[in-house]
Amino acid sequence: MNVNDYVTVEYKTGAYIAKVVETAPPRALVEITAVLKHPQQGDLHHPFQADVPLFHERRAAASREKVWVLSSTVKAYNGSVPAYDESLRAAWEEMVRSLERLAQPDQGQEKNDGGSDLALWAERALLNMRQLQKDYWR
Repeated sequence: MNVNDYVTVEYKTGAYIAKVVETAPPRALVEITAVLKHPQQGDLHHPFQADVPLFHERRAAASREKVWVLSSTVKAYNGSVPAYDESLRAAWEEMVRSLERLAQPDQGQEKNDGGSDLALWAERALLNMRQLQKDYWR
């Protein structure tokens, strides 16, 4: 991994294409260029549970935002780099589609290891995503 290389990174439950700005083992400073996966909504300490004291709203990292990540988690990226706005919209839409499927009544009866109702969690996460939609595309 060298400065100016494009890489993929995971950061705060999201996945991104980024450009390496600096390496300082065991970390690397990267600049976000595109969103691959929108961050998860809710309480990370109680995943897929809707009945928690604080149901976190997580924004995607911003275009050109610089973040530190562990070098061991950085992977080389050789594909084309989409425009940030297009990638954010695609990642947001994919997350919403996934949550809408989970929020359907037939999916809501499934329980995860923690025994929480996936449909209720998905509904709360969808509320967060709809609010983020307003913030992202005013």
